[in-house]
Amino acid sequence: MARPKERLTATTPHVEGDEDIGEIRSIVGFHIRLAHGAAYRHFTETFTDIDLTQKQVSVLWLIDDHPDIAQTDLAQRMRMDRATTMAIVNRLQHSGFLVRGASLTDRRKQTLNLTDAGRAALTRAKDAIGEHERWLKSRFTDKEVEVLIEMLTRIHE
Repeated sequence: MARPKERLTATTPHVEGDEDIGEIRSIVGFHIRLAHGAAYRHFTETFTDIDLTQKQVSVLWLIDDHPDIAQTDLAQRMRMDRATTMAIVNRLQHSGFLVRGASLTDRRKQTLNLTDAGRAALTRAKDAIGEHERWLKSRFTDKEVEVLIEMLTRIHE
């Protein structure tokens, strides 16, 4: 069931003069945290009608891009531990969005594939992600987006 539409706002609204944050202004991690918070709030607002989390959407998307992917390979690509991956896969399977199967090449592995309902859910999620991405990218030029992704990649890889 879809969650009711809610309007998210900043935890603390802007107040004239609050730009003077002193030395913390030069702390990269502080700005990453603020940017993450703003992006996460907008993402959550965009996804209020879709009963999926960011990780669940990522799992559906990877499975769609890699049919018959093994659960262990999925965990590696998502950089998640096996227990977290299994919990997400279990929930998506329970929701009817994916099915497990036996690997034809390695009997120890289970393959994952989307159901028709999973593909439909992913299509709705991709539409919401498109809206969210347009909001994010509207703050930058195309070249700045390219550089931003390259710089952020340096942090997480």
